[in-house]
Amino acid sequence: MNAPMKREALKSLQAPLKERYQQDPSTAGAQLRAQGTVDFVRIGCSVDLPSNNGTQITAGLHPKVGGDGTQACSGDMLLQALVTCAGTTLAAVATSLGLEISEARIEAIGTMDFRGTLGIDRTVPVGFTHIDMIFRLTTNTEASLIEKLLQLTERYCVVFQTLAKGVTIRSQQGSLESQ
Repeated sequence: MNAPMKREALKSLQAPLKERYQQDPSTAGAQLRAQGTVDFVRIGCSVDLPSNNGTQITAGLHPKVGGDGTQACSGDMLLQALVTCAGTTLAAVATSLGLEISEARIEAIGTMDFRGTLGIDRTVPVGFTHIDMIFRLTTNTEASLIEKLLQLTERYCVVFQTLAKGVTIRSQQGSLESQ
């Protein structure tokens, strides 16, 4: 097992980036992209994961809306993105604060009513109505520092903040080559 990253190592990785972004804020921007290919036979969509050696993940219908459970559920993937972002952020913040945590597990529980997505009742929202996150930490760190760690994790977790504050999403039609 690898040793945890030391506080100084993380700071040395991030220091030049922080300096560059402070000197030239325009260099801090980025566009992240995801592209998917729709499967009309199985009713799903495959997304490439270039950073995982080009592996694909295929999502489809949740069993509560007619899926057979063999494909990933996009709702589960959203929660997984939240957990992985929060976990990465928690590790970075704990390292920056010099906290020793021997184990951390994060669970996200999203609640939704599938009547909304099936169009059964237009008064029922489509999607999650709330998400609970549970952080289970094994540490001897004092409670006030753990509270600060969790507050900073929420503050700096991209997915958490995007979901909590909302974001403008625009949909538009692009063009594909004709068959």
